[in-house]
Amino acid sequence: MSDRSPTPAPPRGTVRTLARILPFVRPYLGRVVTSLFVYVALVIVSLSVPVVLQWIIDGPLASGDTSQLWPAAGVVLALGVAEGGLIMVRRWLVLTPSTHIEAGMRGSLYAKLQDLPVAFHDRWQSGQLLSRAMGDLGTIRRWLAFGAILLVGNVLVIIIGFGILFVWSWQLGLLFLIASLPMWFVSYRFERRFSIVSRRAQDQQGDLATAVEESVHGIRVLKAFGRGGHSLERFLRQAEELRGTELEKARAIAQLWLWLLLIPDVAFALSLFGGVLLAASGELTVGALIAFFAAAAVLRWPIESIGWLLSMTFETRTAVERLYEVLDEPDLIRDPEHPATIAQPRGRLVFDHVHFRYQDALPGVPDLLDDIVLEIEPGETMALVGLTGSGKTTLTALTTRLYDVSEGAVRLDGVDVRELTREELRARIAMAFEEATLFSASVRENVLLGRPELDLASAEADAVLAEALDIAQADFVAALPQGADTTIGEEGLSLSGGQRQRIALARAVAARPSVLVLDDPLSALDVDTEARVEAGLRRVLADTTALVVAHRPSTVMLADRVALLENGRITDVGRHSELLARNEHYRFVISSLDEDRATEEVTA
Repeated sequence: MSDRSPTPAPPRGTVRTLARILPFVRPYLGRVVTSLFVYVALVIVSLSVPVVLQWIIDGPLASGDTSQLWPAAGVVLALGVAEGGLIMVRRWLVLTPSTHIEAGMRGSLYAKLQDLPVAFHDRWQSGQLLSRAMGDLGTIRRWLAFGAILLVGNVLVIIIGFGILFVWSWQLGLLFLIASLPMWFVSYRFERRFSIVSRRAQDQQGDLATAVEESVHGIRVLKAFGRGGHSLERFLRQAEELRGTELEKARAIAQLWLWLLLIPDVAFALSLFGGVLLAASGELTVGALIAFFAAAAVLRWPIESIGWLLSMTFETRTAVERLYEVLDEPDLIRDPEHPATIAQPRGRLVFDHVHFRYQDALPGVPDLLDDIVLEIEPGETMALVGLTGSGKTTLTALTTRLYDVSEGAVRLDGVDVRELTREELRARIAMAFEEATLFSASVRENVLLGRPELDLASAEADAVLAEALDIAQADFVAALPQGADTTIGEEGLSLSGGQRQRIALARAVAARPSVLVLDDPLSALDVDTEARVEAGLRRVLADTTALVVAHRPSTVMLADRVALLENGRITDVGRHSELLARNEHYRFVISSLDEDRATEEVTA
């Protein structure tokens, strides 16, 4: 996995970037737009209060008719009640839809992550993906619920408010507008600076999440080697970098707030000076002057809010960019447009002049797998042996399209695996890996993962589960607190390595595939348990095609034939005894396996 964050996509404009989430918003667009109009109506109600004030001052108070004060007070009270009601309606309109939108985006992101090939996950840090699925989507939700509506609404309110100010006094309105113009220039400069810093902060949050995840998953290693302090120092360095970036963001926001608070105050001061002159000359009534500044006071919040609304908007733009870096990732391993099917599964597996190289391999570097030709007949067990780095695990990964071949084809019962849907292919071929990955679920759910058609509580499921656990010699399951219904910890770390491998092997067996691919799934077992598991596997492999990566001589003995892989090429195929007799490199590989096995036994 790369230690670097993925390269960001070329920058788009803020509006174009934010518009990309429109497909998720569209089902709720009516409520969102309605909430916008409700907010504008809310501020218009607030702006109506100064109109009433002008009428009171220039009418009843100027004429001395106090009988009109109570109706005016009633109007102000009614406007206040209406304002409170509109606030409640606006929140009701946006809060529920925003959570649905966030859930929709999160579901799409997770589905995309499940669909993308293994090569994508090899390149991306898990913390970066986690920060996108949680932090970035939360940022988008908050912006949709508050930021977007308030930003658009406040801009409309400012336009409407300035129109009202011009009605009362075009001279003061023009003065107030001109004095406020520097705010837009400051906001433009702020966007360019803040966008860069915000992106860096969100990427650093992803790196920090990766560091935490790695240290938690590797806690046993860190403790065993006494490297907890080193891990802490690395974490603190990354946290300090993030703190510095967040402080840089805070300084940028503080500078923006300085201008956004200062500019309206200057505009107020200039308008007050001009208003007094106009009132003194009789060009403006006292009521109109007071109403003007009451309306300007209502506009102060929309003007001042532009600062944090812009910062929220730019953070959201970065969040959308980071989200679509994943959603836009091309999925090179896809189902065919017109998929083939296997009418009568037999389990014949053929590697037809297969070549493989990673997409990011440098030019001139030899193919990792070079012209692999290998045929495995139905019901046959083929052992794959070779020195470390010869390409054994990569070859097995091509069978289920965890990676796709660069040239040639892998054929199952005469059909190129690329012509099958991935669902059908992976129902025909099951894999068990050396690194057994389990999920935070019951043993039953883990073992029957490849049998989605089964009702986990049914008698048939019980029978399949019992048979798979018996073949894998996972009798320890019965001693767990709730037996097969015991929930195992994250990644199965509450179990020993051998126990995890046996449950993973049972999972592959329970799938009842046409082809079983085993990538050294017995490496963590002791000699006696390995012998019993191999005896159980012989029953399964009697009528199942199998490709077994062998790192032990005993595993080789399971096979009908052996394929020797050397520097990415199949250099010999035959029975174990035949290869021992004729192939010097095979004898060297087998002797190496014997030495490794002897070392394991001594260590045990």
